[in-house]
Amino acid sequence: MKRRKALILVQILAFIGIFMILLTGISYMVRTNGDVKDRFSGFYAEKDDTLDIVMIGSSPVFPYYAAPKLWGDTGIAMYPLSSNVQRPAAMKYLVREAEKSQSPALYIFEMRMFTMDDEGLRNNMAYTRGVTDNMRYSVLRGETIRALVPEDDEEGRLSFYLDIMKYHTNWKMLALPSEWANVMYHKRNPLKGFAFKDEVGPQPMPVCGGAAGTTAITATQEAYLRDLLDFLKTGNRDALFIVSPYGESLAEQQMYNYMEEIVSAAGYPFLNMNDFYEEIGIVFEEDFADYGSHTNAVGAEKCTDFLARYLQEHYAFEDKRGDADYASWDEAYLLWQKDMETARETIRERIANEDYAVIEEEE
Repeated sequence: MKRRKALILVQILAFIGIFMILLTGISYMVRTNGDVKDRFSGFYAEKDDTLDIVMIGSSPVFPYYAAPKLWGDTGIAMYPLSSNVQRPAAMKYLVREAEKSQSPALYIFEMRMFTMDDEGLRNNMAYTRGVTDNMRYSVLRGETIRALVPEDDEEGRLSFYLDIMKYHTNWKMLALPSEWANVMYHKRNPLKGFAFKDEVGPQPMPVCGGAAGTTAITATQEAYLRDLLDFLKTGNRDALFIVSPYGESLAEQQMYNYMEEIVSAAGYPFLNMNDFYEEIGIVFEEDFADYGSHTNAVGAEKCTDFLARYLQEHYAFEDKRGDADYASWDEAYLLWQKDMETARETIRERIANEDYAVIEEEE
């Protein structure tokens, strides 16, 4: 009798185990597809301990810095672990997530979102889901949800823990061969997370780059920044804090000055690229896809070059080009070169024809 009960228990546990494995795989597949999903699953597909740099931040990350180009020019392997309108509160948790499989020598944090009010970001939980719904299931993912989602959130934390509750109607994903590669959330990203933009949306160059004076960021965002700095120092992690060039306001420039004081006092470098328009060679009338918010591919090429020079001047990364473990990076560089040639020509034609981007207003 005891033997029979033990056998039944084993069968029940086996059934539960198989069910959970299937549920996990299906949950990954039915998550809405797109650049962010591909970027995160691509991160998980990178070989362990091969990344030199992990860049964390919002949408200024993946269209501004072409990881394949950085690799092809310097032999530095950098991957963007970023999502749209990414809340700064998530940064510490993404570092911990990265360190499950990588040991980067440097973290780069893009700081634009620290100028925003976190309460407003928290009220639109899509900005939180961009992170949590693209992490693999784990204890850390649960910690991230508890840190980012209020207990009284109207959607309820349960739908964040089990995101299949939100995406259960996306069964059409199961018919897409590309999504079957996501059954383990482990699908190589051909361009290493970079997103090409070939639109043109001109605007005049801001006049406030390099302006003096400080304006405080919100108390909540400052608390997140100081907590992140303490976390980095405790783990003896090296970090660089950057601001990508864009059509900033004077108030935003002064907020970055305020952040720089905090970051510098903690012993970390702060690179505001809005102070270096001439050195970057950025042309606001041509190099942006959406009127000063995000660069197109030509602007990204310039920003990547500037960042590469800064990294080579201030750090000592080993050039890993030619290493067999990085064959996929060589492939990414070749693909980037091919796509860049096409994008460059498209951008030239759009400038000549004044074929400018149309930004749809949200209703």
